[in-house]
Amino acid sequence: MTEPSGGSDRQGRPVVVPALGLVAVTAIGVTALMGGLREAPDEPPALAKGAVLDQGRYSTRFVQSRVRVVPGDSPFSEDRRFVELVFEVTNKGDETTSVGLPPTKEEHAAFGESFASSLVKISPAFPADAGPSVFAVAKGGETRQLHPGVKSTVIVRYRLGAGDKPPAKFTLDVAGFAYEPGFNDPTERWQKVTEEAAGKIVPEVKARVTLPVEEGEPA
Repeated sequence: MTEPSGGSDRQGRPVVVPALGLVAVTAIGVTALMGGLREAPDEPPALAKGAVLDQGRYSTRFVQSRVRVVPGDSPFSEDRRFVELVFEVTNKGDETTSVGLPPTKEEHAAFGESFASSLVKISPAFPADAGPSVFAVAKGGETRQLHPGVKSTVIVRYRLGAGDKPPAKFTLDVAGFAYEPGFNDPTERWQKVTEEAAGKIVPEVKARVTLPVEEGEPA
C-alpha cells in the first residue's frame, strides 16, 4: 500500500542557541529594563590647603582652618573659642559684592552671587546657634564687602561651646560663577553655574576642598 502523502516519522532537529548568546540577550533585556547604560557622575576635583580656585567671579585661595581663642573682656569673663575657615578672595568683577553667608538650606544653594554663598556645603555641619559669622578683614576692623580687584582675607567663624572639641578637618563643596543671562531674564550677570539633578536645579560643584583644623594663636 502507498503511504499517505505528507506523513513522516522523522522528528525536526533541535535548534542550538550558544550560551553566550543567551547571556548577551539577557544582559540587553536587563539594561533596557533599567533605562539603558549610564555613566557614573564625575567627582569634582579634590583640592587641599593652599590651593587656588578660579570661581569665575572670584579667585580664591584656601588658606587654612584653625582654632581661634578670643580672651574674655575682663578677668571674670571666660575666653571664647572658635573654629575658623580662612580664605584669600579677590573679587574679579567690576562691582563691589557682599561677603555673604553660606546657604542654610539645600533649595537655596543654587542661588546667590556673594562669595560665601558659593560654599554650598560645609562638613561637618554646626548647630544654628554656633554661627557662622562671616566677614572680611580690613584695616579699620571687619567689613562685609569685597571691592573689585582687591585681595581680601575672609573668615568663616563658628563658635565652640564649652567642652566642645573642634573637628579634625572640614570638607567644602565649592561652586563657581558664570557671567550669563538668567532663565527668565536676558540680562547678563554673574550667577552660579547649575545643573539639574532629580528634577531640581542644584549648583555644580567646581571643587571639593579638604582643610585640616590646626591649633591657632590667641586673637
